[in-house]
Amino acid sequence: MTSSAAHVPTAMERTLGLLAEPPAGPDPSAGYLDLLGPAAEPSPSPAQSVMRSAFLPRIYERVWRPVGFNLAKGWPIGPGTAAEHALAREWLGLGRPGAAGRPAATVLDVACGPGNVTRALAAGVAEDGLVVGLDASRTMLARAAADTFGPADAGRPSGGGVCYLRGDAAGLPFRDGTFDAVCCLGALYLFDDPWAALDGMTRVLRPGGRLVILTSRRPVELAPARIGGALVRRATGLRVFGDREVTDALDARGLTDIARRRFPLMQMVTGRRPGNTGLF
Repeated sequence: MTSSAAHVPTAMERTLGLLAEPPAGPDPSAGYLDLLGPAAEPSPSPAQSVMRSAFLPRIYERVWRPVGFNLAKGWPIGPGTAAEHALAREWLGLGRPGAAGRPAATVLDVACGPGNVTRALAAGVAEDGLVVGLDASRTMLARAAADTFGPADAGRPSGGGVCYLRGDAAGLPFRDGTFDAVCCLGALYLFDDPWAALDGMTRVLRPGGRLVILTSRRPVELAPARIGGALVRRATGLRVFGDREVTDALDARGLTDIARRRFPLMQMVTGRRPGNTGLF
C-alpha cells in the first residue's frame, strides 16, 4: 500500500481562491497572472507612462525610489527605505524578518511595482503566509517576477509565499474581506481615482485588518500651495494630498486606530477595519 503526500497549494493557487471571478484558464507563464489582458486602456498620465516604461523598472529599486522617496521623506533626517519597510511591517502587524512567531497573514501590496515592497512584506510573514502584489504595469511585474522567482537567491523573500497579479487598483478583483493587511506605498497619488482605490482596499480587508499608505503630502494649506498642487497634477498626473485629506478619508470609511507620520513632502498613514481577524 502506498501513500502520497497531500498537495500543498501554491501561492498562485491560493491567490486564485481569493478572486471574486477566477479566470477559467490561468496562465502563469509570465511569472504573474494577467487579469487585464489586451483590452484597451485609457491614456495614461505622464507619470503613469513613466511607471509603465521598460526603463524605470531597471533603476526603480536601486536609484529611483531610494533617492526620490528619501529626499521627499527628509533625508538624511527622515527614514530610509529599510526603516520605511520596517514601519510598514510593524503597523500591519507583521513580524521582523527571520524572527520566530511571524503571523501566517494574507497580505495585499497594491501597486507593487517591481516587487521591492512585496518582498519586504513577505519577509514579515510565516512560511505559510501569502503576500499578493498587484500592479497594472507589465514591465514592472516582469521585473518583480524575475527578482522574486529568478535564479539569484538574494532576490527571493525569506518568508511567506508571493504571487503577482496584473490588475486594476481602482477595481480590486478580490472577494470582500480576504486580506489581513493591505498596503499601498508610494502610488496612491498616481491613481486617476484614489478614493475608489481606497474604497477597494477597505472592502478587501477582513474585520480587524490593517491598512498602511505612504503617499504625498502638501505641507502647508495656503492658497499658493493648493494652486501649485493643482498645477502639478495637471502637468504630470501626480496628486499632492492636503495635510489631513488622507486621514479624513480613512475616518470617513469607518477605519479606527488611525495614525500618521508626517515627512516634509510625504506621509505614512495607517488605520484598522473594526472587528477582530482572530489572527493578530
